[in-house]
Formats: sequence, structure tokens, C-alpha cells
Amino acid sequence: MSKAPIPQCIGIIMDGNRRFAKEENKDPWEGHRAGAETLKTVVSAAQEKGIRHLIFYTLSTENWKRDPKEVEFLLALLKEFFTAYLPEAIEKGTRIRIAGQKERFPEDVQAVFSDAEERTKNAASLTVWFALSYGGRAEILQAVNALVRAGVEEVSEEMFEARLWTAGMPDPDLIIRTGGEIRLSNFLPWQSVYSELFFTDTYWPAFTKDEFHSILEAYASRARRFGR
Repeated sequence: MSKAPIPQCIGIIMDGNRRFAKEENKDPWEGHRAGAETLKTVVSAAQEKGIRHLIFYTLSTENWKRDPKEVEFLLALLKEFFTAYLPEAIEKGTRIRIAGQKERFPEDVQAVFSDAEERTKNAASLTVWFALSYGGRAEILQAVNALVRAGVEEVSEEMFEARLWTAGMPDPDLIIRTGGEIRLSNFLPWQSVYSELFFTDTYWPAFTKDEFHSILEAYASRARRFGR
């Protein structure tokens, strides 16, 4: 009996943090803190399954428009998370990559990102991508502009993909969105053209290892034809 197929790359839209906090009668940012713990749980579960790439939609280009106090908290939480998570990532052989407009972050946060990427660059077990100040349209435009500046007249898919923020990441086999919304919200529009999509009503902080495993089982039952 053959083993069920394991996705090589999974994208996750972590939605529902604020609604989770509201239902728990907590401040919105406490939902983000709970969501950070869920992220670590899912990374561990993916590593156990032999998945090679995970990409989390962590902060979109549109999220900068939120209440300044919430944005301030998110920046502090990112710095706190990467600082605390780095030793665990190194121990478990997890590589950390950042995809997005890193230059939009304060210098101290950029430094934390760079340190995490540098100190895990030789890890080979699992690569965890964090889409930060990420928007799919912005990603495509910056890749096009990079090709224009390079004077390229005829573009291949390979040349274009090499200039994306996710260069080096396989296209996601599977994209999961929590929180009950049924859309991709500007997440990986180029890379997701043949991704299998799963939507769950579960808020991200309440998403469990068991539900992740159930989605992997459902994924294994789908026939992927890639247009053939």
C-alpha cells in the first residue's frame, strides 16, 4: 500500500486572531499573541510529517492601515517572536526566510529578521517562510520592475520567478485559510494557480494539530491534474 502524498509546500492564511480575542473578551492583540503559539504548533506538526516548506501570511501590505496601536503591538510581537523562536529553529534544523517589503520595517526589526535568516541559512529540515508586508500584486510589480531595470526584453517564467520575494520556494501544493473567509486576499497569486484550497471556520488561535492532520488527509484524497 503506497503512502498518502505529502505536500512539499503549504501556504497558510492565519485569519481570525482578532475575532478570537473578541469572543474571549480580550484586547485584539492578545489574539495575535495566541496565534503566534499556534504557528509554532503547526510548524512542529509539519516537521513531523516531512513537509519541506511552509509559508505563513503574517502581515499584509494592507495591514499597515490598521489602528496605529495595533500595528505598534504587531511590530513588537514580531521582534519578540523571532528572538524567542530562533534558538528552537536552530535546534530543530528549521530555516527561516522572509518574503515581502523588509525595508518598510523599523531598523531594529529588520535586524532581527536578518539575524534569523543568517543563522538558519544552512538548515535543511524545513524552511518556514514569513510573508511580511507582503502583497501578491506588489510582489509581481517589483519583479517586473526589476526585469525592466535589468533591460530584459523577453521574460521566461523562470526569470520572473527568480525575482519574486519567494524565489527558491516551490509553488504551494496546498493553501489553508482559517477564520471562515473564502478568498486568498492577495496571497501568492502567481504561485497558487494550481494549489489545492482548504477553508475552515476555525479561528487561527484555535486551530489544532488534529485539524491540520485532517486537512492533510483530505488533501491526500484529491486528484491533482494540473490542467491535464
